[in-house]
Amino acid sequence: MTGVQAIIATLGYVLSADGREVLMIRRDTRPDDMHFGYYNGLGGKLEPDEDVVSGLRREVREEAGIECDAVDLSGTISWPGFGRAGENWFGFLFRVPSWSGTPLQGNDEGSLHWMPVADVLAGRLPMWESDRHFLPLVFAASPSVFHGVMPFSNGRALSWSVS
Repeated sequence: MTGVQAIIATLGYVLSADGREVLMIRRDTRPDDMHFGYYNGLGGKLEPDEDVVSGLRREVREEAGIECDAVDLSGTISWPGFGRAGENWFGFLFRVPSWSGTPLQGNDEGSLHWMPVADVLAGRLPMWESDRHFLPLVFAASPSVFHGVMPFSNGRALSWSVS
């Protein structure tokens, strides 16, 4: 019997000091990007020598030019079939309530924007449709760590379950 083999990734939501805005990347540099035109948190694939928090800190440093001072685990999501070629992904999602530095305007994947959390939660930004399932858990007023499973097929979420 074999277990799930997956690409391990981080996804971080950097918050403004008052918690009302979140720094997001708009994937707008490569038209062949499967995320093209979508807003997303910051993050990416874990390197072999990293723990998930170190990986998140590195990704935020590379993508936004800032340092994460505090990192709170929001939850985990297993995304079987999410990858372009059907790869399984497993993500560790974080809130970053405290950071230092001056955010970049963008990077080689897209432009960076401070977006109102209310707009993110209301679906007023172009994003993965499936993000609406877990973002209320990430941005909850009294968050608790969640663990979800969201199978994908042909670029669309098939279902969502959380515990």
